[in-house]
Amino acid sequence: MTVAALSHTSLPEFELLKRGKVRDVYTVDEDHLLIVATDRISAFDSILPTPIPRKGEVLTSLSRFWFESYVTSFLTILSLPILSECLPLCSKSLT
Repeated sequence: MTVAALSHTSLPEFELLKRGKVRDVYTVDEDHLLIVATDRISAFDSILPTPIPRKGEVLTSLSRFWFESYVTSFLTILSLPILSECLPLCSKSLT
């Protein structure tokens, strides 16, 4: 099964704050941001034309692993209640 690469996000429910080389940042509310790791790739400060399918999922999994590993060392930046509210909206908008 071929998975389409996610090179662009559009989440009308949230305000786009910044579109980076690899991640898009949306404002959820005044206390929360939603950071979406896309499948875009960059090299030497340029976005390359061909995204890698599922790269964003891997980046998100790695980030989540480290955030959860160090939750006792600093305040966690993951807000699970907000995340559970955002995921259905994101899934619907990104497909």
